[in-house]
Amino acid sequence: MSNYDASNIQILEGLEAVRKRPGMYIGSTGARGLHHLVWEIVDNSIDEALGGYATTIRLEILPGEIIRVTDDGRGIPVDLHPKTNRPAVETILTTLHSGGKFDGQSYKVSGGLHGVGASVVNALSEWYLVEIHRDNKSYQQRYERGIPVTDVTVIGDSDHTGTIITFQADHLVFTETLVYDYEILRNRIQQLAFLNKGIKITISDQRTEHMMEQTYHYEGGIIEYVTFLNTNKGRVNHEIIYTEKEVEGITLEIAMQYNDSYATNLYSFANNIPTHEGGMHEDGFKMALTRVLNKYASDNNLLKKDDSFLGEDTREGLTAIVSVKHPNPQFEGQTKTKLGNPEVRQITSQIVGEGLERYLLENPNDAKAIVEKSLMAARARVAAKKAREATRRKSPLDQLGFASKLADCRSKDPVISEIYIVEGDSAGGSAKQGRESEYQAILPLRGKVLNVEKARLDKILSNKEILSLIQALGTGIGEEFDATKARYHKVVIMTDADIDGAHIRTLLLTFFFRYMKPLIDLGYVFIAQPPLYKVQQGKRVEYVYSDEELNKILQEFGGRPQIQRYKGLGEMNPEQLWDTTMNPEERTLLQVSLKDAMDADQIFSMLMGEEVEPRKLFIQENAIYADNIDA
Repeated sequence: MSNYDASNIQILEGLEAVRKRPGMYIGSTGARGLHHLVWEIVDNSIDEALGGYATTIRLEILPGEIIRVTDDGRGIPVDLHPKTNRPAVETILTTLHSGGKFDGQSYKVSGGLHGVGASVVNALSEWYLVEIHRDNKSYQQRYERGIPVTDVTVIGDSDHTGTIITFQADHLVFTETLVYDYEILRNRIQQLAFLNKGIKITISDQRTEHMMEQTYHYEGGIIEYVTFLNTNKGRVNHEIIYTEKEVEGITLEIAMQYNDSYATNLYSFANNIPTHEGGMHEDGFKMALTRVLNKYASDNNLLKKDDSFLGEDTREGLTAIVSVKHPNPQFEGQTKTKLGNPEVRQITSQIVGEGLERYLLENPNDAKAIVEKSLMAARARVAAKKAREATRRKSPLDQLGFASKLADCRSKDPVISEIYIVEGDSAGGSAKQGRESEYQAILPLRGKVLNVEKARLDKILSNKEILSLIQALGTGIGEEFDATKARYHKVVIMTDADIDGAHIRTLLLTFFFRYMKPLIDLGYVFIAQPPLYKVQQGKRVEYVYSDEELNKILQEFGGRPQIQRYKGLGEMNPEQLWDTTMNPEERTLLQVSLKDAMDADQIFSMLMGEEVEPRKLFIQENAIYADNIDA
């Protein structure tokens, strides 16, 4: 055994710990962690605005993947810190858990993650420049990999206050990518503007010749957010239900509106941080919603005796934003996606209850429409109950119709098991013969899948193709969905490379997004990439996946090779299908991911929903980008 004594124990000074284990502080050193750096700095500016000290924030992506964040807040203090005897700004940028967010006075609430923001970004940057405007002077200091390389220096006079942070992420840390995704940044900037009414936030991308710039400024805050999210949907209650109140230093804002869809879109935030896993504020909201609608329906004789709504009935077609600002938020887990403060549940329930009761009494027509929507959802729930029983996966032999469709794999380990959802019997036959039956299952679908965007759960559960899919995956659906029961950790959509194939793929993705979204979040859903062409000359055979690749291959071949255009998967024999599309050593799979769930919700509503006009407008605006229309 090697010696293990006191000399083996390392003490990491200052920001060394951050550079040694960056994932502990920003989640990852991939694209997600790279963008996280931006949010740490932007959140500091937002906190200044929440305190009433800033009104304008500007985020710029400069050439060379450099980030600059400017605000018109108070400016970071530059006077000497009593403990470190160094300027306060240097202490903040070189010491973990330092800053103005811990004394409970400098900031009323704070959205900065982990309370380590600026120092962590500094540690993980190749260089970091801070410019401060305060006390009628302009100050500057430069750092390299967290170490100050200049002192805080006066560089001129100033007639305003604020902070400008410019940094370049360190290529030694972010080895996967250093490129910022404008859409990810733009989406979050717009979200922050919605969540903080009155604040003006600008984002600009200066990396290309044609600069992109957008400014977001919403005086209506989350009321405008709900309007934005319901853009392509018919409204049930015409006026948005809104309430805002502060109780015991906790401020709660709620905006909600029902639409004519069947999906629930409930988005919750704590100090501007999206709480994807919900928490006490969501629990309180749901409790109050069900309680108040049951009481109103009962008091007005709109329910049969002894009947009552369940929570899921009252949330069908609901778009709601629940935003809490808490002076001391307690988040569960490192990812900060669930709010754990127990007092928030009661406060939210009380505030939502009072606001909703008042709205229903003052707006009887809207109240009746909301209750009617919930009644229809309740009837559909009862109808769906029997159908839901059939979705619970038993032995495939229990249901002969299902067993004849699914060719399961022998392995019972979901981590290595894959299921290919294949269009049509002929492709299904080839896939069954060509697969590796140890870990690859095949589920052929006959015809087009139901468009779930236009159907209620009871109708969805009576659709044979969708029923087979739910049974095969084993997770249950909707409110009962349980990702831990997933039979396969790779769900591969394999359709023809033509318009019909693209349509079936879209219908399946709509289903997964609406009823099995955690599968997408977990990275279990994939799209197969079958080849478009087979090019053969003599004994040499190449499979080609795009027209650009075809041109390149033809130049390599010279002469006149044979070209076969695959119009469907059924045209390939089992060996070809295995070699090109199913063999893990050779295949290309596209992993389906969600950059922004709200964006995705709007796109699915527009493309697959009842409203024709938004879809027509989208097609007119984007027709110029379409190619291969006759494929």
